[in-house]
Amino acid sequence: MSQNDRKNQLQEDKKYLHQFGYAQELLRDMGGFSNFAISFSIISILTGAVSLYGHGLTYGGPGMMGFGWPIVALFVMLVAASLAELASAIPTAGALYHWAAILGSKRWGWYTAWINLIGMIGIVAGIDYSFATFADLLLAGSFGYESTLTTTLVVFAITVLLHGIFNHIGIRLVAILNDFSAWYHIAVVLILFVSLAFFTDKLQPVDYLFKVGQTFSDKPYLFAFLIGLLQAQWTFTGFDASAHTIEETVNPRVRAPWGIFSSVAFSFVFGFIMLAMVTLSIKDAGAAAGDSNPFIYIISEALGGTFGRVILWLVTFAMFFCGLSSITSFSRMMYAFSRDKGMPGSKHWAEISKKYRTPAKSIWLVVILSFALVLLDYIVKLINPETTYSTLAFLTAVSVVGLYVSYGIPVYLKLVAEARGHFKPKHFGPWNLGNWSKPINVLCLIWIVFISILMIVPPNETAFYALLGMFIILIIMDFAYYKNNFEGPEAALSISLEEILKKESQFAGEDKSVNV
Repeated sequence: MSQNDRKNQLQEDKKYLHQFGYAQELLRDMGGFSNFAISFSIISILTGAVSLYGHGLTYGGPGMMGFGWPIVALFVMLVAASLAELASAIPTAGALYHWAAILGSKRWGWYTAWINLIGMIGIVAGIDYSFATFADLLLAGSFGYESTLTTTLVVFAITVLLHGIFNHIGIRLVAILNDFSAWYHIAVVLILFVSLAFFTDKLQPVDYLFKVGQTFSDKPYLFAFLIGLLQAQWTFTGFDASAHTIEETVNPRVRAPWGIFSSVAFSFVFGFIMLAMVTLSIKDAGAAAGDSNPFIYIISEALGGTFGRVILWLVTFAMFFCGLSSITSFSRMMYAFSRDKGMPGSKHWAEISKKYRTPAKSIWLVVILSFALVLLDYIVKLINPETTYSTLAFLTAVSVVGLYVSYGIPVYLKLVAEARGHFKPKHFGPWNLGNWSKPINVLCLIWIVFISILMIVPPNETAFYALLGMFIILIIMDFAYYKNNFEGPEAALSISLEEILKKESQFAGEDKSVNV
């Protein structure tokens, strides 16, 4: 894109944002690949599929990888397509909650925002805790100390702190790291594939990948298989990041929708390649499922000491990039919600750092909330050492339900608005599903209802109690805060162009893109 074309596109993007009553406060500096990369990095097949590999293997056996992964991926692609269509029509950083408020009401928008924020707390905590779990085990093996809940918590705290610092410094650094992360994920998957294909003594026959009926749990196989879907379902979360960074993306009505959809599609393909080779490398499925970290056990058995450890560190660093991207997405959602006065202390969380052009205070609130969730889990386990639930299963189930329910609300409201004649083809953006829109939206909602129920039944009932407590607090906040404070996105429409331009004037001269 030439400099002149870039300038014209930036002006067009800014004018379209003005139609919703918002100023271009964030630095619009992300190109199409960077927008794709942030969602691809948050999905991170080297985080979700790896950290919950043991969960999938324990409940669904090898068949979880051969059948469970593709089943979940295909339905999630329908969800991604539905969200991409809405992102193209309403390209604001508020994304899900803004869509819900416009298509339904500001109360719909308010609940969507908070449910999404609950899910995001879970996903940031879950991703960085996954990294901490792997890194702590590998460090313990190298330096000879014992990996415990406390040492894992310390590694988690350092990790989330570093992610806060990188995000605070600016979107340019994050965009560069996300671009690197996308290629890094692909490279590590290929390295892992080649290493296992050529340096493993013996691989299982291909049909082993599709072996069903074997479970290492006390559940009937069909039910166990369904529980095991959490592995794939949690992996395919966070792709709404492309929408949350939409006000930082050039030509967002086209690039952000493609970022949402293509990040899921590429994760499906590369994730299947990785899972297939790891599963075919299993020497003893029972021993792997019984280990404290089945993925580390399988790679160590297949590749040996030093070589296996190098590969495991490569995988672990991918989790670090994943956590970095998730805080970027979470903080943008919080910033957008706060500028509409959706949170207590909104004035602070909507504040933009003039030096770095980032929502700095929102970034650090994200860090604090994510650490608090893991700390709460840590305290519970200290008080009751006999508890047997998995921290990762708890965090991931919370994030899956919170995120997918918030994905489903605007899609449902779009269907209702269409039925009432309030949302017509003229309202669609340049990226749309045409005549396939309604059937894809309906299938998307059916899947969301199904997996949301599935994620909170035993053995994940702890997630149900946590979500129930959060929703009770949310209802209390409805009466204590919402009625008197929340203005909703529609309030921004009353802001004059002069006021919008005045807000933008403080950042004059800063809109220079390097990633278009």
